[in-house]
Amino acid sequence: MSLINILEKDLSHKKSYEGLSESEAKERIRQYGTNELQAKKSVHPFTIFTDQFKDVLVMILLACTAISLFMGEYTEAIAISCIVLANAIMGFAQELKTEKTLEALKNMAAPVAKVYRNGNLCKLPTSEIVCDDVIMVESGDKIPADAVIMESISLDVDESILTGESVPVSKQQHKNEEVQNELNKSYLIHMGTTVTKGRAKAKVIATGMNTQMGKIADMLNEIEDEQTPLQKKLEQLGKYIAIGCLLICAIVASAGILRGEPVLDMLITGVSLSVAAVPEGLPAIVTIALAIAVNRMVKRKALIRKLHAVETLGCASVICSDKTGTLTQNKMTVKKVFTLDGTLEVSGDGYEKAGDFKSDGQRVNIRNDETAQMMMEIAILCNNAEIIDSENSFQSRDRAVNMAKGTHKVLGDPTESALLVMAGKAGVTSKSLETEYEKIDEIPFDSTRKCMSVIAQTKTGKKVVFCKGAYDIIIEKCTYAKQNGGQSGITQAIKQKISRANNQMAGSALRVLGFAYKEIVAGESKENYEKGLTFVGLAGMIDPPRKEAQQAVKTCIRAGIKPVMITGDHKETAVAIAKQVGIFHDGDKVISGMELDRMDENELAKAVTHTTVFARVSPNHKLKIVRAFKKRGHIVAMTGDGVNDAPAIKEADIGVSMGITGTDVTKEASEVILLDDNFATLVVAVEEGRVIYGNIRKFIRYLLSCNIGEVLTMFLGILMGLPVILLPIQILLVNLVTDGFPAIALGLEPAEKDIMKRQPRKASSGIFSEGLLTTIIFRGCLIGLTTLAVFVTLYKMTMSYDLARTGAFLTLVITQLIHVFECKSETKNIFTVPYFSNMKLILAVTASALTVFATIYVDALRPIFSTVPLEKSHLVIVMGYSMIAPIISSVVGMFFNNKK
Repeated sequence: MSLINILEKDLSHKKSYEGLSESEAKERIRQYGTNELQAKKSVHPFTIFTDQFKDVLVMILLACTAISLFMGEYTEAIAISCIVLANAIMGFAQELKTEKTLEALKNMAAPVAKVYRNGNLCKLPTSEIVCDDVIMVESGDKIPADAVIMESISLDVDESILTGESVPVSKQQHKNEEVQNELNKSYLIHMGTTVTKGRAKAKVIATGMNTQMGKIADMLNEIEDEQTPLQKKLEQLGKYIAIGCLLICAIVASAGILRGEPVLDMLITGVSLSVAAVPEGLPAIVTIALAIAVNRMVKRKALIRKLHAVETLGCASVICSDKTGTLTQNKMTVKKVFTLDGTLEVSGDGYEKAGDFKSDGQRVNIRNDETAQMMMEIAILCNNAEIIDSENSFQSRDRAVNMAKGTHKVLGDPTESALLVMAGKAGVTSKSLETEYEKIDEIPFDSTRKCMSVIAQTKTGKKVVFCKGAYDIIIEKCTYAKQNGGQSGITQAIKQKISRANNQMAGSALRVLGFAYKEIVAGESKENYEKGLTFVGLAGMIDPPRKEAQQAVKTCIRAGIKPVMITGDHKETAVAIAKQVGIFHDGDKVISGMELDRMDENELAKAVTHTTVFARVSPNHKLKIVRAFKKRGHIVAMTGDGVNDAPAIKEADIGVSMGITGTDVTKEASEVILLDDNFATLVVAVEEGRVIYGNIRKFIRYLLSCNIGEVLTMFLGILMGLPVILLPIQILLVNLVTDGFPAIALGLEPAEKDIMKRQPRKASSGIFSEGLLTTIIFRGCLIGLTTLAVFVTLYKMTMSYDLARTGAFLTLVITQLIHVFECKSETKNIFTVPYFSNMKLILAVTASALTVFATIYVDALRPIFSTVPLEKSHLVIVMGYSMIAPIISSVVGMFFNNKK
């Protein structure tokens, strides 16, 4: 049942200010529940653990373990069991810590609230707030529930976590229109948002899951976790392997039985080959490769919360980015100053101390510009923000430029903070003015008046009013204008000039403030303080884009990734920033939240193709946009920092949150956290994702080719009536030395130079796309035929099965270790790959080769592995045959590349 109430009584009635009685409040809690966000039923840890064994490949490995035990191959059974158990433990630990989103949401609510009960103001736990409670909020408070404002004084609320809007929103008392609990209503305040200025009394209209925060929690509950593209591909691979194992078992057993071999022996042989065909190291190597990639990405300021998310990043084709704090710095900055004496460009972004003022490209010394100097003084005096670091850095002999290093620590409203920093660049500070002026009174900002005034007294006893506010409000209060060192009456021509300057700034998506002052005549009443002012100038400010964002967006576009801005800000502001960073281009579409509401799913899915900016959107809109892109077949990454971004982040194929400014809710809903809040870091993470997927394909190619080679060697030997080509202990060692460290080292291959110039792969592309399966089968056949050829050749030379078997054993290992270098690239061959780009691979191959040679030439090891020493002539044959396969592979590869 909805708890949103249309007010039952006139808000001006005195009783409504007394609040509810204790008995009324308890009855409402009993009827509607507490003011808390509810989580969906959690999954038991035991269920999470058992789910780790449902993967097809893992089930195949478990079957192999059972078969190995039955056949007495205890070493292999133990090895496979350890691999399966290690994977299960890692997956269990990872999943156990991912479902904390709603807990984080709960923590965002205020722990206590100021509430009127029985006519008295008291502090109560937030959970005890009910509908129709009257609450008191003031600067610094976190709002405990959704409420309608009954009384307010200069109330500003930071709603960025819900709306994404970068500046605090002015709130005012509710008029007589119907109360609708929606975002962006000037008379409503919402759970989880913060009061930045002023105070208010408000009546609660929604609690718990019926608040705007609760609606977001509900959306998060409804979103089901999906498999990543890699998980889908590995599941597909597991099915292929299962089918392959059954076919091998059936073919070998049938061939032997038809040849007259004992049925049981042939069944055991077929099962043995099936076990040999399974790349038991694959799950472990995938996990190790992903874990190593995660560690590497942490060093590059991207924290991966879910291992498989690394690879998903690599196939992202759309990045939906929040504007505030992601593409921008989330620090308002004055970029333009207009006075009737001229227009000045202001350099420096955010709260940087350094900056200068330029007119027509030439630096301007503010000390020589009386009007601009006055504007700086108004910006300081008519201001309640505070710079809390040392102001010594402001001092500069030349007020045309400030070369101070570092950034300021600022406390207060973002707009007022930006004005302090602007004035500081001109060398004007609170400290420099304290000997000239003393503040004696203030007329605070009001959402109706849209301006603020401060009354100050000079050291000579004069009283002066300094005023700032919205342009249209300030200009109507002005009778005079300051220019050329004096002042004159405002003519229609002057008004038009000021209006043109305002429109130009607003057209560039700058937020414009007007500045004015006047000397108070003795005996003048306070009601007239803001009349007959002298206009001084305008300041245009904006939340500037991050310096790295433009290059990062270029890299995205070059890599075939579409960057999209989704923001709660106004259209003009969003488009201006999108143009600056390179997201929006001529011909692109902009869609607002209101337009989104008029579209159905199919219309939106069509519209997103040509849209790069979505403005004035709600959390539900963001969710719709992500789903629309997914419906078009895109792999979507969604970035954000506020609670309003959390549902879309969870719905996206890859959710990305900000590590510094991001809320706990957003972080818990995401798979990736950018530790430096930098959009450019996300592009780096995409590159890493592409690298890791490429590396996974490389070692899948390597492992499966090698396993096919082993199976083919044994299979053809049986069909040819030869004795067993390789003994079980030799096959086990081959798997250990070739499937182990060399395969892991392939997972550490560095990025290829053109990795970010390739188009993202399609979500529908299989793990064996682009001819990989053909390459694997072809190369596996070459490995098997080479090994078999060495066995036959050496047996005919020596008539010794032990020597022939040793030669085949060495050939199988050497061909695989050569093949590992071919797998470094899908476009290069053994003669063109960069051998020394990955020294870990060199070391792994060297260690594997030494291990195999030790089993042949170390006396203590030969009896264990049933090997005999090979002479130089035998080694020449082994090496000669081993080089045939890569040569043939290179020739065939060049032929097909030329045909393409």
